[in-house]
Amino acid sequence: MKSDIIKKGIERAPHRSLFKAMGYTDEEIRRPLIGVVNSVNEIVPGHIHLDKIAEAVKAGIRMAGGTPVGFGAIGICDGIAMGHEGMKYSLASRELIADSCEAMARAHSFDGMVFIPNCDKIVPGMLMAAARVNVPSIIISGGPMLSLKKNGKQLDLNSVFEAVGSVKAGLINEEDMLFYEDNACPGCGSCSGMFTANSMNCLTEVLGMGLPGNGTIPAVYAERIRLAKQAGMKIMELVEKNIKPSDILVAKAFENALTVDMALGCSTNSVLHLPAIAHEVGIELDLDIINEISGRVPNLCKLAPTGPWHVQDLYQAGGVQAVMKELTGKNLLHLDLLTVTGGTVAANIEKAAILDHNVIRDINNAYSETGGIAVLKGNIAPDGAVVKRSGVADEMLCHKGPARVFDSEDDAIKAIYSGGIKKGDIVVIRYEGPKGGPGMREMLGPTSAIAGMGLDRDVALLTDGRFSGASRGASIGHISPEAMEGGPIAIVRDGDIINIDILSGKLDVELTDKEIEERLKSWKAPEPRIKTGYLGRYARLVTSASKGAVLI
Repeated sequence: MKSDIIKKGIERAPHRSLFKAMGYTDEEIRRPLIGVVNSVNEIVPGHIHLDKIAEAVKAGIRMAGGTPVGFGAIGICDGIAMGHEGMKYSLASRELIADSCEAMARAHSFDGMVFIPNCDKIVPGMLMAAARVNVPSIIISGGPMLSLKKNGKQLDLNSVFEAVGSVKAGLINEEDMLFYEDNACPGCGSCSGMFTANSMNCLTEVLGMGLPGNGTIPAVYAERIRLAKQAGMKIMELVEKNIKPSDILVAKAFENALTVDMALGCSTNSVLHLPAIAHEVGIELDLDIINEISGRVPNLCKLAPTGPWHVQDLYQAGGVQAVMKELTGKNLLHLDLLTVTGGTVAANIEKAAILDHNVIRDINNAYSETGGIAVLKGNIAPDGAVVKRSGVADEMLCHKGPARVFDSEDDAIKAIYSGGIKKGDIVVIRYEGPKGGPGMREMLGPTSAIAGMGLDRDVALLTDGRFSGASRGASIGHISPEAMEGGPIAIVRDGDIINIDILSGKLDVELTDKEIEERLKSWKAPEPRIKTGYLGRYARLVTSASKGAVLI
């Protein structure tokens, strides 16, 4: 066993003594030591209950003959961090999570690892750590929050953000908004739509690193506790068979993940996280592959924020496995890949079936013949930009309009709320990328304001930052190179005409190459907004969004 290095032989008596100081018995010390990374805290609704998941995991490990060793990981609530300086830390925390999990795993020579995340950056951070440490590992998430129907409205967190815009526009009053505030988030779990957290939890299943049901079983269901116990038992099988993340996270597994991503209509943030996870196993996911896959994969689901359904509905309709089974009808998945079940993708989905064809459409009755996400390129975004195509109104798929340029999210929100944005405008928010932000803030505030004011079919938003998985409308993010690195978005001016052609994958400003070159010659990078502390270091080390915003 890998852990023998810290517990076997006379020379390790001091180490065993330290274990015994914590109450471990000789029998427990002799068994395989399984690190259990628990990101429970009292500030994230998706994590408030993870102590219960951890207890179940530990029970499963003990039942299967192992010794669980628990430790903690941080987690930031994107919703609470949204719209102020706190959001600069959200994406940056992904690297802290990966680094700290790696440090704990390697310092203590665990034989296997169970990772317990649930929300946005915590899931990919732990997947990155699992790939990096490369001992037998499994992910078990905390599950999605329920969405409740009140007064004829199916509610989620996005309902509250959009209600703010509606109040500002005079469409509802503050008493109406309180209704949303009190009812949109009824309890624990990751926010109930196909936002970033649930996107990544579902794609964890597809990658093969989570058991079937990991992405969709609601947080409050007893089945979630049973799944956690099964994960605890399953890690012992993975240790015995020495099945490691490097055996599972192969190039074809990432192709599967992108394929299901397109079918589900996941958050655009998946395009940021999947390349970062692949990077940890030495695989480069080029953005061009996204359009290639999207071009052949139909969009089968319209889950919130792009449709009326929530993750609980996907669960009732057969879950991620049913979506995967449907995609096999056109041979769109690699089925011979190993997963943490110990079996193949084919074996995992053999008995899966669609139970509600309203939530998961048949492959021959898809919402569209192309996938939910598209990569755009052009003279504003030479290295690419990302849009959730399935969330864009038909009339905005091709759009031309004048730029309204802002050098921060905060300035843009002020203009939107003051009525300074008109129909047809294209809002450009720059210096919010990985380096410029720093931290590449999510911008649910501006997109929700636009939607809440009823302008989401008339106004587009472009940014070198990113959008929340809860954002909808023509929200185009991840523009690379970012403004802080001298990308062309840095020289766009108010009134410049921008052409958006999502159907053709194009994003251009009506300027000649010579005009762009002349403007770039006179451009100077602004002073970094933050030079000290973790964000200062992050800004100096982070790569482009087109590379997954990993650190070098």
